[in-house]
Amino acid sequence: MRYHNITKDDMLNGDGLRVVLWVAGCSHCCRECHNPVTWDPDGGLLFDKPAKKEIFDQLDKPYIAGITFSGGDPLHSANRPAVRELMKEIKEKYPDKTIWLYTGDIWENLYRDALMGFVDVLVDGEFQAERKDSKLLWKGSSNQRVIDVQASLKGENPKLPVLHCGDYGR
Repeated sequence: MRYHNITKDDMLNGDGLRVVLWVAGCSHCCRECHNPVTWDPDGGLLFDKPAKKEIFDQLDKPYIAGITFSGGDPLHSANRPAVRELMKEIKEKYPDKTIWLYTGDIWENLYRDALMGFVDVLVDGEFQAERKDSKLLWKGSSNQRVIDVQASLKGENPKLPVLHCGDYGR
């Protein structure tokens, strides 16, 4: 896995103060994407032990609510195995921290994926420039959804996502 940046004390990419890992690699290539530099899976830096330590140093802070995986697309084939392993390690080491995941893919394609067992909140769907709305919370276009993954997986029909409580009516 490769990455472009690790953002600290972020308040824009999920609930509470967060650390954000911006991975390299995206096949969606959305028009007017806010981060096209991350599209190339061979771009950025190799995710190595110092990068992992930087994330864990942030997660050690009691005021950090959790981590957000963004990019690029954390579920790009170049990222998926490493993202899954990192999420698993974070959940084991920091069970009270939340994991948010941004992807251009949609819930209906993902809910059966074992990786979802580590995700608390999923922001799904490609960014659509014609549906862009700067008033939306935690997403860029109105087609995207902010999904409470664990509530959805526990529901009677996990294919029908439960929207995150902070996202209703937006």
